[in-house]
Amino acid sequence: MPEEDLTPPGTRGPRHGRHPGDRPRARHRSSTAAERARSALRRLARARARQRRRWAVAVVTAPACLAALLAYVNWGSTPAPEEPPVAGSVPAGVGRPSAPPGAQPSAGPASPGLRPRQRPPSPSPTPTTSPPAPPPVLTLTRNDVPAEVDLTAVGTRDWVHWGLLGDGSTVRKRDGSGEIRDDGGSGRRGSWDGNQETFRWRDGAPVESTDGTPHGVFTCGAGRGFALAAAGSGQPRTLHVYAGTWMARGRLDARLSSGGPTRTLRMEDPHTSRSAEFVVRFQAPEGARLVVTWTAEHAFTDDCAGVSLQAAALR
Repeated sequence: MPEEDLTPPGTRGPRHGRHPGDRPRARHRSSTAAERARSALRRLARARARQRRRWAVAVVTAPACLAALLAYVNWGSTPAPEEPPVAGSVPAGVGRPSAPPGAQPSAGPASPGLRPRQRPPSPSPTPTTSPPAPPPVLTLTRNDVPAEVDLTAVGTRDWVHWGLLGDGSTVRKRDGSGEIRDDGGSGRRGSWDGNQETFRWRDGAPVESTDGTPHGVFTCGAGRGFALAAAGSGQPRTLHVYAGTWMARGRLDARLSSGGPTRTLRMEDPHTSRSAEFVVRFQAPEGARLVVTWTAEHAFTDDCAGVSLQAAALR
């Protein structure tokens, strides 16, 4: 049975060539240095791993940054497209003069492309066009009076008869246009029933009808007579005037109140009475009138020579 070693650990002799002076502390120092080396290696490995990650991130982001930089550079260096020059505009690079101190700017909105103090012309008002007025028409003829005159048939628009009920009496077309107007005249009127022709009607007022009457009115002396008028409407109209003379020369004048020439006809009989139908064709604008005068231009006797008037009809 081997002998038990009762020597304390710190007092045991050297083994395997160790010197008595060696202590267990030397072995502890060598293990600490190894740990430090391993720790350093681990730190180095971690640093290298971080470096590799940085390189990977740089490899990924560098192309994107480069593309953005190139796009920015190209955008900043691309010239803007030039606009075509406007006629009358100020050339590029020419500055506009500034107003002197205290000067007020000219009124009116400025328009682009205009020179200083230049303004577009004001639009002229569009002229309103109206249809041209028809040229005035005025003709005058003389006819013999029929033995019987039907005023209802002749005066489809209006008619007037004088002298049936006395010196100042008139009979008019019932519901007529009223376009015939008695403007008087000069000289005192008298009623008489000595006409060779008769007049009848069926639509009169205040006398509704008559089978035929020779009545009319007259004036005595040179320069005396009658004045009539007919309203214009812009349409062609025809006025029939039935008149006579007694031992005198009568003169009939027709004119338009809107202007133009006067048409004149004369009729005379130095010995007895004479009658005629004067036909006036006219076209006067609305508001204008046909004016007719029938006067004794010359009296051949002092025995009440003059002119007479029986009727007028408009169609």
